[in-house]
Amino acid sequence: MKKRILILSMAVTLLLAFSAPSLYAEEIAGLKDYDVGCVFAKTGKASWLGEPEWNTVEMIAKEINDAGGINGHKLVLHLEDTGGENTRAVNAVKKLINNDKVCTIIGPSRSGTSMAVIPVVQEAKIPLVSCAGAAVIVTPVEERKWVFKVPQRDSDCVKRIYDHMASKGITKIGIISGTTGFGAAGRTQLKDIAVEYKLEIVADETYSPADTDMTAQLLKIKNAGAQAVVNWSIVPAQSIVPQNMQQLKLTIPLYQSHGFGNVKYAAAAGEAGNGIMFPGGRLLAADTVPDDSPQKKVLVDYKAAYEKTYNDTVSTFGGHAYDALWIVVNALKKVGDDPAKLRDEIEKTEFVGTAGIFKFSPADHCGLGKDAFEMLTVKDGKFVVLKD
Repeated sequence: MKKRILILSMAVTLLLAFSAPSLYAEEIAGLKDYDVGCVFAKTGKASWLGEPEWNTVEMIAKEINDAGGINGHKLVLHLEDTGGENTRAVNAVKKLINNDKVCTIIGPSRSGTSMAVIPVVQEAKIPLVSCAGAAVIVTPVEERKWVFKVPQRDSDCVKRIYDHMASKGITKIGIISGTTGFGAAGRTQLKDIAVEYKLEIVADETYSPADTDMTAQLLKIKNAGAQAVVNWSIVPAQSIVPQNMQQLKLTIPLYQSHGFGNVKYAAAAGEAGNGIMFPGGRLLAADTVPDDSPQKKVLVDYKAAYEKTYNDTVSTFGGHAYDALWIVVNALKKVGDDPAKLRDEIEKTEFVGTAGIFKFSPADHCGLGKDAFEMLTVKDGKFVVLKD
């Protein structure tokens, strides 16, 4: 009897071993999938940011998986469209954490949505690599342990603009900004840093994301005697402001933020866009980057791959997704998909990306300085390096 029971027990054990789910078998072999969440504004008013980000991560994931994955693990992306809305972003992040069991999250696309999800990832202890620009996303760093970002700081963007103004003898400026999270954060930086540069802000105007005519605000700036205008926004108003300035015959220089880094904004502005100046990543002028630059190969290769795959012009924003995903992938290669280990590995990352040469640290969850920006201008609907 005991012999029959022993034989039956062995048979059940063998049956369970051979019928176990494939995921169990993969876990035994150490080859379970690596699940990474992505939250982008693929639709809505911020789709010019989110769509190239979405496209970029899909392109990179295919490249990685076609080459055998990450140390043999398949990279599985769980993509969520926020529509650029805070509530949708929060719900998407909760789904990714609670249902999809992701080890890290890339995005959101906007500063406002990034700020909205920070409490969620902090509580869940899941690393987030934001694709948005506001410095407050990662500062103060002691309150943002699980949060990183890849765009250059908005404060450094302001300094590059003000450096250029100083070289031109500009002392009185008008600022106009959107009321989004990105716009509000940029407005604060513009006002605070103006003191350091001894700039007088003679007019301070705002507009909502849905506004389609900023004539009234620009007229106030004109009447205030401004020598230059700074427009800080990520919405289509970036193309409308230069058109309104042209209609008002307001011929003073127009500076925009790094949120202008999609050539479609310049195209939408038409002839009025010529001469717009803004700090941007070198991706937008990749062909003019010196051959000995550490970024050159990254910029040229990504630009060529994206434009071939999607038959569309590369943008700064797709570059942010490129940087974020490769930073995560490199960390996964080293420590696997444990969220705490991933966070610690990301925090010591040194990486040559599209936005610049990153050097994260416990005191810096952005890893880029003012030198990551190049001053660019619009010429005949294209971005070129500003020569003066």
